[in-house]
Amino acid sequence: MGSAIVFLIIAGVWIAFTQSSASSAQTQHPAASAKKTTAAHASSAPLRVTSVTPAAHSSGVSGVAPIKIQFSEPVAAGSPLPSVHPAVAGTWQGAGTSSLEFTPAVGFKQSTHVEVRIPGGALGVRSAGGGLLPANMRVKYRVGTYQTARLDELLAQLGYLPLTWTPASGATVPAASDTASQLAAAYSPPQGQFSWKPGYPSELHRFWRSGSTAGLILQGAVRKFESDHGLTMDGIAGPQVWSHLLKAVSSSDANKDGYTYAIADESNPETLTIWHNGREVFHTLTNTGIPASPTTIGTAPVYIRYYTQIMRGKNPDGTKYADRVYYVAYFRAGEAVHYFLRPYYGAPQSLGCVELPMNEAKVAWPYLTYGSLVTVERGADTPGTSPTDPTT
Repeated sequence: MGSAIVFLIIAGVWIAFTQSSASSAQTQHPAASAKKTTAAHASSAPLRVTSVTPAAHSSGVSGVAPIKIQFSEPVAAGSPLPSVHPAVAGTWQGAGTSSLEFTPAVGFKQSTHVEVRIPGGALGVRSAGGGLLPANMRVKYRVGTYQTARLDELLAQLGYLPLTWTPASGATVPAASDTASQLAAAYSPPQGQFSWKPGYPSELHRFWRSGSTAGLILQGAVRKFESDHGLTMDGIAGPQVWSHLLKAVSSSDANKDGYTYAIADESNPETLTIWHNGREVFHTLTNTGIPASPTTIGTAPVYIRYYTQIMRGKNPDGTKYADRVYYVAYFRAGEAVHYFLRPYYGAPQSLGCVELPMNEAKVAWPYLTYGSLVTVERGADTPGTSPTDPTT
């Protein structure tokens, strides 16, 4: 409202006064009013998410990677926090800044589909100036799997391989007791180089496949590790194997039996030779399978061991047998290194097994632990054959 004129009679004289209305008296200067309006508009500008790491739809992500959300403005200290699904233990940091970060305490399981939910709207995330995130946001990504290259490195460090591993110059290698860093390295292995321990025969080198589960050396090493830690021996590095492996690294629980490799050579005479920890520790005459029931040519790891058992089956002529044997180490179904009494040794006589005299079998058995590779190869002097043997 505008001003008003008030008339008063003083000593018989009319006097006029001009009086401003209450609303007019409180009216601010136009420029000041404009500044306030602009400031109020700026503080209530919508909040925006400028980036999320890991990015939406990414895959092969480390299960212990932090989740980072960058906003266009600092987030209010009391603002609702984003949530992570599936839920895992961890902490959010960065309240009051423009960047929120979630650090998992134990990490997501391999191959997990992760969803980050950022609440929006009236009850959602707000900026320190009062701006709201307009709507809910969801970002999804997928966790990767542990890498075989890291499996090789850890088994080498624990003495389960006939090779050593040396990290590359400048490579960051996690401390044995740093669980989070060890998990991160399982997804992204440090660079390095493998070197053969001296003393093993060149035949063994053929079974090494760095970074590949197809290598027989790795399969045998996993079987040995499973045996040592009471796990099912299938030669496959599943979640349980990895869990025990990381604990073994943390506690420096190394292979106590060393590494063994054996070759049954079907040359004339037939022999069995064993190398242990890079030294030839055993060499003797042996018997392998007759032509009607030959020993399989190739290489396989020991998977069952018995001090003694009764072997049952059928002879080539159809008759049955039930023979007690000792110091048994199976490397294939129906084929094992073991004691069996013969008049002599060094020629094909068995029904597929690798036979030894009693004393020699007693010496060989402790070396042929679970996972030890046994190669059966044709001798160079065997008519119509080659000493080169395929793997299984």
